[in-house]
Amino acid sequence: MRAVVFAYSNVGDRCLRVLKARGVEVVLVVTHRDPPGESIWFQRVADTAAELGLPTIYGDDPTDPALRDAVARARPDIIFSFYYRAMIPVVVLALAPQGAFNMHGSLLPKFRGRAPTNWAVLKGESETGATLHEMLAKPDAGDIVDQSAVPILPDDTAEQVFDKVTVAAEQVLWRSLPAMLAGRVPRRPNDLSHGSYYPGRKPEDGRIDWSRAAAEVYNLIRAVAPPYPGAFTEIGGERLVVAVARRASTALPIGTRATTAASASASASAFGSASASACAIASDTLGARTPGLHTIGERIVGVCGDGGVIDIRELRRGPATIDAAALRALIDTHPSRSIA
Repeated sequence: MRAVVFAYSNVGDRCLRVLKARGVEVVLVVTHRDPPGESIWFQRVADTAAELGLPTIYGDDPTDPALRDAVARARPDIIFSFYYRAMIPVVVLALAPQGAFNMHGSLLPKFRGRAPTNWAVLKGESETGATLHEMLAKPDAGDIVDQSAVPILPDDTAEQVFDKVTVAAEQVLWRSLPAMLAGRVPRRPNDLSHGSYYPGRKPEDGRIDWSRAAAEVYNLIRAVAPPYPGAFTEIGGERLVVAVARRASTALPIGTRATTAASASASASAFGSASASACAIASDTLGARTPGLHTIGERIVGVCGDGGVIDIRELRRGPATIDAAALRALIDTHPSRSIA
C-alpha cells in the first residue's frame, strides 16, 4: 500500500512510525513549517521523516495547485492525516482510490473541530481519546474506523492528556492497519447529532474571569497550562500566567468575616502547612476581599466567585516565576488593586 501522509506534532510523529513498522510504503510526507513565534515543544514531523528516510514537502497552503500535483505524482493508494493543521481539499483526497483517513484527538462525534484535547479539559470531561475516521469535505464528519478512550484525571493538564491521546492514536492505528491493508476498512456511522463542534483557541482566550466558579477557573488553568500559552490575569496591565495550580479543598466565604476556630481549622486543612491561627487570619482577610489574586503568608491563591479557592503553585511574569512577596509588591504598586 502506497500512502501519502499529512502530519504534524507528536501524533504525526508516532503514527508515521506505526505506518513504517506495519510495512506501509510512505511515498510522501506533507508537513508544516514551524510558525514564527510559536513555542515548539512537540516533535517535528520533518525531523521524523528525515530520520526514516521519507520524502517530505511543506504544505502550509493545502489549496496550492502545486501541492495537489505533488500528491498526484506520488500515486497514493491511501491518504492519512495525523494532526495536520489544515483542511485538505476534496480534490486532493480524491487522489487516493482506497480513501483518506484522519486521526482526530477526541471520541467522535464529541469535540469535533480544533484543539479537541484543550476543549475536553476546559469542559470538565472525565475522558477523551483518539478516533480514526474517513475524511470528507465537512470536518471530522466521516465514518469511524476505530477509536480508543483515555481518562482525564481531576488534576490533569491538557499536555498530560495530549500525551495519553498520542498513545491512544498509536494504538488505534496499529490495530486498524491489518484490515485496511487487506482492503477491509471497518466503518461505523459518525452520528453528528450526538456530538459537538468547537473552534480554534487563541492565547487571549486564556484570560481568567475570577467571578466564575472555582471549577470553571481551574478547568481553564488546566486546559491551557504551559506549554500552551497559559491562563492569565493582569495587575496594572502586567500579565501574570498561572502555570501550576490545584484546587483548595475548602471554599472560603466571599464578603464575610470568618475568624472562628472552626473556619481556621477548615482553612488549615485546605492550605496544608499553614497553622490554624494563621489560617484564621487568612480566612478573615480573604473573606473581606473580592475575587482575584491574593496572598496568604508565602502562598498565592485565587479567590473565585463562588468562594472556591485556587492554590497557585507557580505564577509567572514573563519568563520568570514570582513569589508571594513579589506579588504583594506588585499589588501595592497599584493602589486600586485592579486584578482583571
